[in-house]
Amino acid sequence: MYGHREAANFTYLGLYALQHRGQESSGIVSSDGQNFYVEKGMGLVSDIFTKKTIRCLRGNKAIGHNRYSTSGDSHFRNVQPLTVNFALGNLAVAHNGNLLNASILRSELEAYGSIFQSDSDTEVVIHLMAHSKGDTLLERLIEALFLMRGAYSLVLLSDHDLIAVRDPYGFRPLCLGKWKDAWVVASESCAFDLIGAEFIRAVEPGELIVFNDKGMTSHHPFAVPEKPAQCVFEYVYFSRPDSKIFGNHVVYPIRKALGRQLAKEAHVPADVVIPVPDSGVPAALGYAEGSGIPFEIGLTRNHYIGRTFIEPEQSIRHFGVKLKLNTVPDVLKGQRVVVVDDSIVRGTTSRKIVKLIRNAGAREIHMRISSPPTIAPCFYGIDTPTQKELIGSNHSIEEIRKYVTADSLQYLSLEGMLNAVPGCNDHYCHACFTEQYPIPFTKAEERQLGLFDGHSANR
Repeated sequence: MYGHREAANFTYLGLYALQHRGQESSGIVSSDGQNFYVEKGMGLVSDIFTKKTIRCLRGNKAIGHNRYSTSGDSHFRNVQPLTVNFALGNLAVAHNGNLLNASILRSELEAYGSIFQSDSDTEVVIHLMAHSKGDTLLERLIEALFLMRGAYSLVLLSDHDLIAVRDPYGFRPLCLGKWKDAWVVASESCAFDLIGAEFIRAVEPGELIVFNDKGMTSHHPFAVPEKPAQCVFEYVYFSRPDSKIFGNHVVYPIRKALGRQLAKEAHVPADVVIPVPDSGVPAALGYAEGSGIPFEIGLTRNHYIGRTFIEPEQSIRHFGVKLKLNTVPDVLKGQRVVVVDDSIVRGTTSRKIVKLIRNAGAREIHMRISSPPTIAPCFYGIDTPTQKELIGSNHSIEEIRKYVTADSLQYLSLEGMLNAVPGCNDHYCHACFTEQYPIPFTKAEERQLGLFDGHSANR
């Protein structure tokens, strides 16, 4: 946020709204034009900030970050925003995404004497700016960005400026908003809703916006690809259903549309449709609409689970899933049940859920997934497992059905998914479903990312 005396307080509230995007750590950096004020730690927003700490974050501009690690260990040294003091003064950086060539750039920088304090790819941005010979912060940032390959939505804070930038492919979402005379930038518009800010528009792919005492200025220093590569998984699962992302598109009706399309493609005679809460709810509602089968809540979720708990011995089987989910037997007993979820990753959780429903007395269990099989890892900011851990990569749908012990299993087709999301079909990255990576890897990046199996032509 730029231009409000309670910028840090608003940033704290925005992080609350964006907690779903990262639960590992959280941080806020504010500035009064002369000094930086920093508060960050491991855990949830509510674990870290208090009224006292927020009062200490002075100034009319601030940036904040909830971390969900895709690069670097789960350690305090990687908590963002990262802060430094260099030739042009104070600088703080927060990053959503993943850089393909981070390790390559890091090795080159270390060869020239850079000393890294973290193992996050975000720190590469800072060192590239420090090595630049540009006269201004903007020139140094642009020079650094020209060297970076991959996905990044960034916010940077200096003594006088706040800068927001989105990579030319537009992998990760970034929104622009306004609160009276103050400017706000966030990954999703739900952060604006909480603080009462107005959603203005999406930050465009390849756009760089500077906020300072002269107002807001927009720059387009990069050649933008003909086809953007917005992450379709943001619509399937990752973003909050009440958010606007990638333009003026609310996520919730798109998830319902995925469910309706799934009902067209994968109808089965049944008595009830239930979601895997919470992410499967909109698609299950859409499936129920499209199929004419009643929607019910057959699984309830415990929303008050701590980050750690003591697991009992094996005498209580499936303890982890049962702690999060419980069945409603009156809804399930003797029924033919359609269970709708957004994805199957390893398959272990789906298997346990099917057993819970079976134990509650369901007569038949039909799993329906509102996306195609996940067959490949993401290198652009979603923390998917390695390819060999993805059950969809190594097994047929029938083999997965047998593993999860469902009576039937069907996924939404790629064509059906792309027809349900807004805009042009070819404006989305769907590499996790197809292995068609929008940015071709260099040989050095293949080595860095461990891509030696030659499984994909795009590798």
